[in-house]
Amino acid sequence: MHSASLVVSTRPASRSRWRRITGSFWFNLLAATVALVLLQAFVVKIYYVPSGSMEQTLAVGDRVVVDRIAGAFSAPADGDVVVFTASSLWGEQPPVPDNPAVYAIKWIGGVVGVGPNLDHTLIKRVIAGPGQTVSCCDAEGRVLVDGLPLDEPYVFEDYPFEAGSFDCTTTPRSLRCFDDVIVPPDEYFVLGDHRSNSNDSIFRCRGVDPPVGCLKMVGKSDIVGRAFAIVLPPTRWSGL
Repeated sequence: MHSASLVVSTRPASRSRWRRITGSFWFNLLAATVALVLLQAFVVKIYYVPSGSMEQTLAVGDRVVVDRIAGAFSAPADGDVVVFTASSLWGEQPPVPDNPAVYAIKWIGGVVGVGPNLDHTLIKRVIAGPGQTVSCCDAEGRVLVDGLPLDEPYVFEDYPFEAGSFDCTTTPRSLRCFDDVIVPPDEYFVLGDHRSNSNDSIFRCRGVDPPVGCLKMVGKSDIVGRAFAIVLPPTRWSGL
């Protein structure tokens, strides 16, 4: 007589345990967080608009979605609204919080695009790219790129300009005016849509006797991506 052997399979128990793990609230919360971090790191990210320099295209407190793929694989085009990491040229850098709890809250805010965050980023409109020449103004007070006037219906509250009485040929001349600027390689000249209230590429160069080194360009490597939609608040939903 042959003795029978009993074989016990562990597969059902292992499968059941895995199902319990993957079905738990904490596992799904962790998975969602990882997915969100990866999505915002490589594809799109939500950014907070910190100032009124892009009014009325963007309002303070708007959350915009930024296409990070475009920023990584293609150069921004003239007229694009871009988010960029601000270097020390753009003002004092915000301090890194010493309190771990505050740091964590700001890190989470940077991930989800809501609340305070650790990012020192600004948002402006690209006016000219590498090798292009930008200046202001023509007889109608328009910005020129490579000698051609721009059509800028988005401009809000520009500096006063009156052809023949307060323009680029009068003394004093309009603050709207600035001389030819040739954009260096791998850099971009940016302006805010709210022209008279924007800390942008030409802001410190306006007026009489501007300081040496007043120009501020945005390096290609500092551009996070192109903003293409407003997602918050809900009443502001729109494309850019």
